[in-house]
Order: sequence, then structure tokens, then C-alpha cells
Amino acid sequence: MSRLGSLGEWDESRVKIRANKKGSRPRTKDRPRHEDSVTGRIVTVDRGRYRAIVAEDTPEERLVIAARAKELRRQPIVPGDLVQLVGDTSGAKDTLARLVRIDERASFLRRSADDTDPVERPVVANADQLVIVVAAANPEPRTGFIDRALVAAFDAGITPVLCITKCDLKDPTELIEAYSAIDITVLATRTLDSGGDAAPHSPEANEPRGSADVEESAVEAVRRACNGKVSVLLGHSGVGKSTLVNALTGADRATGGVNAVTGRGRHTSSSALMLRVPDADPGTWIIDTPGVRSFGLAHVEPDNVVAAFEDLAPAVADCERGCTHSPTAPGCALDAWVAEGHAGPTGPARLASLRRLIQAETDEHQREKHLGHHPAPEPDLPKGTP
Repeated sequence: MSRLGSLGEWDESRVKIRANKKGSRPRTKDRPRHEDSVTGRIVTVDRGRYRAIVAEDTPEERLVIAARAKELRRQPIVPGDLVQLVGDTSGAKDTLARLVRIDERASFLRRSADDTDPVERPVVANADQLVIVVAAANPEPRTGFIDRALVAAFDAGITPVLCITKCDLKDPTELIEAYSAIDITVLATRTLDSGGDAAPHSPEANEPRGSADVEESAVEAVRRACNGKVSVLLGHSGVGKSTLVNALTGADRATGGVNAVTGRGRHTSSSALMLRVPDADPGTWIIDTPGVRSFGLAHVEPDNVVAAFEDLAPAVADCERGCTHSPTAPGCALDAWVAEGHAGPTGPARLASLRRLIQAETDEHQREKHLGHHPAPEPDLPKGTP
């Protein structure tokens, strides 16, 4: 059969025409307004499912489970976020709403894994105050961690509160005096142990040391400080954070002891959880966060690091322009400020802590230059050099 004959057997009905991309209707950039959406407050995040309180503090209050809409992509959603929900928002069993928008945040607490990690790790949103929880002993308090948390609170626009637990094990006066020169509320709690000694259960193991409760008067003091506010509790593992949360909210968060060998606590909280405080004013919430090993500040600008040290920040006005505030910086006014006693008796230690944080920021800047983010200028070469 000839080629023409074979072609003649085909007709137009068997021809497939591909759509012209240029001629197809372009995708619109306008998104639905979702005017029928309802507002919810995220209380916990678990494997792509978001639990939100809808109609908060009303007879219609309910817990709604939602999945994020595709247009949100990888935007972080954390406990405390106010979001807009559409679809089935009844909260009935086996229903799933769709989370379509994140409302503007009043505050946003972030951290990085360390001072060299450029990735921000969101913690909570819309918190009013950050309760920095440290133990007077077992494990020993770390002022470096407290200073880092203060910087993060300042950067996020959140009021810091220092809560010292286990004051029955050690007098916290020295730790309290270390922060006497700054305007910060300090709370102290005592542990009433009903199931074992204050020491860890076993030098080799990480088991809890027994059931423990917090002294009722101390709980009431913390409750008053948190009344009417959204408070996020932050601290190392083993400092008694979950024990305090249980005392405040009546929850049953797992609690653990401290390893006698490493001096570190055992992780018991695996995710942040927002809990309502009973018998308190509306809007009183506690957010329990997992214990952290480190609190990086790679996302914080160096100027905000200095500004967070309010007992030292006024001296910066007398520093020379471009001062790095390092111990060898010419004309740095911080040393004279501390020597004159303006930062109190703990001024030298506070200045040392500030400089450690600034040095970490400087090291990160130098690391970026080394990696090529800020290429060095080319060297001057003699004329005629190829």
C-alpha cells in the first residue's frame, strides 16, 4: 500500500490536538475571601492536624480539628496563633475543617538550634509573657540560658518573668540578686515531695524521682502573675516546668527527674500545648513547651541583643560609632559604666554574658563571609600584573 493510501485512512476525528499553553486561560491571583470563616485559637499541633478553640469563652465554645489549606504551603503555624477556619467547624466527631488564613500576630517567639543555625524555629505566637523557668538546684541554673531567653523575649515583644523552682533545695538569693538591676518579675516556688528524696531515683537511670507537688502559696503567686494573660513557659528539661503546669491547670503532663551523671533532665513534653487555667479571668492560658537543650539567637540582630540588657544598654550611647563592644574595642563605654556601679554588683558578670552573646553573633557574621555570602575585596596588585 502506498504512503498516500495509508494516510488517507485517517480522518479528523482521530486527530488529538494538545492545548495551547499560551492560549489557555491564565490562573487568577485572586484568592477567596472566605467571608464565612470563623476564628480559632490554635492550642496544639500534631502531625499535620491543628486543634483550635472556636467561640472562646462563650457557650458555643468547641474544639475543632483542621488541616491547613494548600495556599498556606509551609507557613509555620504554632500554638497561640489566631486562624481562620472554613468547612465543617462544628467540632463534631470525625469532622475536619480547613485552615485558610493566619491572622496578624501580636508577638512571635522564635529560636534557632544554635548561634550558627540560620533556620528560625517558631515556638509560640501571641503570647503576652515569657515565663523563664529555672531550678535553684538539680539541675543547676544557667544564667547564660536566662540571658538568651531575655533577649528572645525582648526581640519578640514579650514581657519576661523569671520563675525559680525547687527553692527548697537551695537558697535562690544569689540568683535573684544577679537580676536585681533589671525590671523583671521574679517568682520562687518550693517542691513538696511525697514519693522519694530530693535526689534522683538512680544514678544510672532517668526514671522520675517520685510524685511531687508545688507549694500551694507559690502556685497562687504564679497564678496571679499569669492571670488574664497568655503565658509561655520555657526551660531546660528537669526544672519542674511540667509539674508547675499541672499545678496551675490541673492537667496530667508527664514529669521526670534529673540524671545524676549528666545533671540534665529527661524530656517528658514532646510538643507545645496550650492549656486554660481554671478559676482565672478569661484569656488566661498557659503554653507548656518541650524542654530545650539550647536557645540559639541567630535570628536576632546584634543591636537587639544589646538593647535586651537594660542595665547595660544606656552606656552604649557614649560608645564610639561602630563600636563592637568587645573587651578590646577602643572607646567602649560599657567597662566604665560597670566600673562606676551603674549595673549593680553583678554588672561584671552581666557584661561578660553580653559580650559572649555578641561574640557569637560576630562569629556567625565571620562564618557567612567565609562561606562566600560577603565576598572579600580583591587585593591590590602591582601595575602590570596579569
